Amino acid sequence: MTVLVSTLAFVLLLSLLILIHEWGHFAAARKFGVVVEEFGFGLPPKMKKIFKQGGTVFTINWIPFGGFVRLKGENALTEKDRRAKGSFGAAPIHGRVTILLAGVFMNLMLALTILTVGFSAAGWIPTYLSYDEMRVAGEAGEINVDFSVLIDSVVGGSNAAISGIPAKSIVRTINGETITFPDDIHSIQEGKSHVTYVVSRIEDGKVLEDTERYSVQLTNGKAGVVIIPFPQNLSAPHRGPVQSLMLALREARVMTSQTVIGIGKLFASLASTGKVPEGISGIIGIAQLTHGAVQEGLTNYLRLVALLSLSLAVLNVLPFPALDGGRLLFVVAEWITRRPVNRTFEMTTNAVGFVVLILLILVITFNDIINLF
Repeated sequence: MTVLVSTLAFVLLLSLLILIHEWGHFAAARKFGVVVEEFGFGLPPKMKKIFKQGGTVFTINWIPFGGFVRLKGENALTEKDRRAKGSFGAAPIHGRVTILLAGVFMNLMLALTILTVGFSAAGWIPTYLSYDEMRVAGEAGEINVDFSVLIDSVVGGSNAAISGIPAKSIVRTINGETITFPDDIHSIQEGKSHVTYVVSRIEDGKVLEDTERYSVQLTNGKAGVVIIPFPQNLSAPHRGPVQSLMLALREARVMTSQTVIGIGKLFASLASTGKVPEGISGIIGIAQLTHGAVQEGLTNYLRLVALLSLSLAVLNVLPFPALDGGRLLFVVAEWITRRPVNRTFEMTTNAVGFVVLILLILVITFNDIINLF
């Protein structure tokens, strides 16, 4: 039953993200008088025609993922067909730019809407790329957080290991002084040869209330433990709609930058090693993420929807052939040169770009399958 629910959630997720993207193109095309010849639910081959409205045939297709829109003249080879009334090429430059970016805009709006609701109603915690960012956010009242110090590991054969200090434990005090940040430990131990640690173990992800005391010899002011900041009691204060929107915009900025960095790492890794770097997922990886999010509840699932909607927006706006951003380059080139780009060159470039994208998807999917085992 869980697998069925996760499968349905996965199909719904992809369909929602793609259909709202395509609806953006559809609505913008209608606005600028471009005929939308077909709006397909799912991907070809075609199953059946549902109805026809405003010159658009609405269809259901056999592959149950997302959908597509087919604009009049978008693949026309001759200038006559390209400039025919109601064709994409006949729309003004600003109209074509709007049509191409409308899908990205809709994905961005979906993500911002979900994030704003999540930050205001569900008490979501924003994404922080460092503990320093989280510390500043806590001091600003953006989140509620109490910091402590985690003993991430104990160096083998060190004084701490000899004393029996357990790894994955929280340092409560050293020589009776409360520990909040790693610098506290460094300042307390500096110049000393012996200290007393009071720690609390972590079990099943929870910090135990019970404490344990350890007497530790120091060598050059060090006990032999690897320490990192550890946020405890992390929660969200009450947030109004404006603050939630600001956090949503911040989250979109952070996730966009991370997506761009990830894409850069992907191409760099493929070029240098021929391997997909860790953290890059394809369709199977997304299915796994969806399953995990469904297991954790509706709010986690919705946050995944927002993240993937942002990623889809970023991917589509990249200036790569076959993507919206790549097609936008040809429109901009026409605006600069005052004449359309050679259609054969444009269509060949987009076709090659499409093949490269398919190959890239296959490589990432193969990597997902390898990671399953």
